[in-house]
Amino acid sequence: MRWLDRLARRPAASRTDVPRQGGDVAAEMSAAYEAANRQDYGAALAIWGPLAHAGVARAQNNIGACFAEGLGVERDAALALRWLTLAAEASDPVGQRNLAAAYFKGEGIEPDYARAAELYRAAAEQGDAPAQDMLSWMLLEGDCIPRDVDAALHWARAAADQGNAAAMTRLGMHYHNALGVERDAGKAAEWWRRGAELGDADGQAMLGAALSLGSGLARDPVAALAWLLRAQANGSALAASFLAPARAALDAHGIAEAERRAAKPMQEPAE
Repeated sequence: MRWLDRLARRPAASRTDVPRQGGDVAAEMSAAYEAANRQDYGAALAIWGPLAHAGVARAQNNIGACFAEGLGVERDAALALRWLTLAAEASDPVGQRNLAAAYFKGEGIEPDYARAAELYRAAAEQGDAPAQDMLSWMLLEGDCIPRDVDAALHWARAAADQGNAAAMTRLGMHYHNALGVERDAGKAAEWWRRGAELGDADGQAMLGAALSLGSGLARDPVAALAWLLRAQANGSALAASFLAPARAALDAHGIAEAERRAAKPMQEPAE
């Protein structure tokens, strides 16, 4: 596979004088994404490779992501970092975000939270919603970079406005804990519901808790348990402390109904 050999070579720096017409690049990228959606990463990489060597930043990012995740190639953190760095240096927001994740996790390089935050911010300022969400989290937690509640709120709103479910859940926490805003149980529950309905496990847990307690919305024990069961199934650690009280509030029929609702696919009505 000559294309794979070429990917392992030192790539050229990104440049704007790509020797292809814009429409050709778009068509090739589209074909590569179609292959990736079919899980045919070998075919996708065969298309991205020449584009990346020609200086197409998003193709460079995609190759880096494949090396990072072991998609169509052996996982190689060093090669992932090399390609992601090129994409980030070319100001590709997804490349910046993925390189930030490498610095944050210490994949192929020593962890550097300050550098990760810089890259997340660069991508966030270009409108990348996952980067906005991650930057919001880092600013709110204050463990890796100085805490800034107002900035965290700003970026959570920006990401939520683009449909990022985790950011919606975080906005709910802002209103629940009066972080940069006045405490408002109703708005907290509203944001948790929006995040929950988009599949965010922590949003599902917090919505379940709110329904169980009647905080910010009418108490509904059956719906509460249903959301908490979804949250648990989706991996939220927040659900555990609310599950026993939610079960205790119901009889066997109510528990069975909650379990039935929780088992329904999310595209169907939740309640």
